[in-house]
Amino acid sequence: MVMTMVKARTYKASEFKAKCLQLMDEVAATGSSIVITKRGRPVSRLVPYREKPDRVFGIDSDVIEIHGDIVARVPVVWEAAEGVREESGG
Repeated sequence: MVMTMVKARTYKASEFKAKCLQLMDEVAATGSSIVITKRGRPVSRLVPYREKPDRVFGIDSDVIEIHGDIVARVPVVWEAAEGVREESGG
């Protein structure tokens, strides 16, 4: 999954009021958001509705694949770790 940031389009409140139903359909279809302004200041944002999942744990279980042992120690010795071993007199 790749997420990109897209700048939301801006509409004056009067313009939004005139095109409200059309813009609602567009937001639902495209997934983009719209910022509504009054006197040049943002006051509201129209975003597409998304259902919240019942649970968060395991939400990507059908997407993520685990290859190998994910809890085993990594067989790499870091330089910082070597210095600690020598100083500890181990």
